[in-house]
Amino acid sequence: MMDEAESVLRRDPVMNRLIETHDPYVEPDWTEYERLCISIINQQLSTASAAAVRERVFDHFGGELTPEAVLTAEEEPLRDAGLSRSKVSYLQNAAQAFQENDYTREGLAEFSNAAVVDQLTEITGIGAWTARMYLLFVLERPDILPLGDLAVRRGIDELYGDGAELTRDEMREIAESWRPYRSAATRYIWAEYEAESSIDVTDLVNADG
Repeated sequence: MMDEAESVLRRDPVMNRLIETHDPYVEPDWTEYERLCISIINQQLSTASAAAVRERVFDHFGGELTPEAVLTAEEEPLRDAGLSRSKVSYLQNAAQAFQENDYTREGLAEFSNAAVVDQLTEITGIGAWTARMYLLFVLERPDILPLGDLAVRRGIDELYGDGAELTRDEMREIAESWRPYRSAATRYIWAEYEAESSIDVTDLVNADG
């Protein structure tokens, strides 16, 4: 599919340059539940703070977050790791949801993108941005354009607006030529933005509210 995606994206001269310059951005091999937890941890934190909290939380659980471990964990050490009381609750909410429903790729295979977002955002602490990250990275849906993501917006501004702030409608119009592979285009935008700014895009603040 990546060869087909590249063929479509290369019609855009900017994307063609990114494909020649970068490998597409790839995240570490987190589980589905860990990916949700990381998004929750990142909310409302600076890059450095989010990375530090994430490391301490993972260290507390021996490097692996599972719903079972989070639901049985004491709150105090999680607070000591840097989580707010509300974020502890959000991690627990997600853990409970994962025990009650199947959020794996197989379990959500028959759900539309919109239905997946609806399912995930029913969990308190999970908003639209996190749900779209889940669609893109966990479910690997091919045509996701997460304009709620700060790095994507900044990247499009730099690449297509010479640094000027574009509206989301303008960004959607630019991205029309990337269909049906906007997820692949997003990965190249992240790769470019990360290379230019030396910022870990997994830690950028993208608050769900």
